[in-house]
Amino acid sequence: MGWFSSNKNEKTEPTAPNRENRQKCWETRDAYFECLDKAGVVKAGQEGSICRGEKQEYEGSCAKSWIEYFNQRRIIADAQKERLARTNEQFQGAKK
Repeated sequence: MGWFSSNKNEKTEPTAPNRENRQKCWETRDAYFECLDKAGVVKAGQEGSICRGEKQEYEGSCAKSWIEYFNQRRIIADAQKERLARTNEQFQGAKK
């Protein structure tokens, strides 16, 4: 189960992730995103059943807020790559 989850029968305070928790989250995120890259999917959740195992590991290892952040950053980074490529093409065309 992910961080900040609790047993409904227990009244415990959520704990902050430690170094090992963060490392596990990053590793599972990287594995999931690598699977998405191989499938040609940018937006997480649109891959169907292709990366099911990696997605379950990722969601089980990371806090929901982290997952939302990482998924948004993935989309933004992809859009930036496209913009940089277009800008580079324009720059190369202007040099000629």
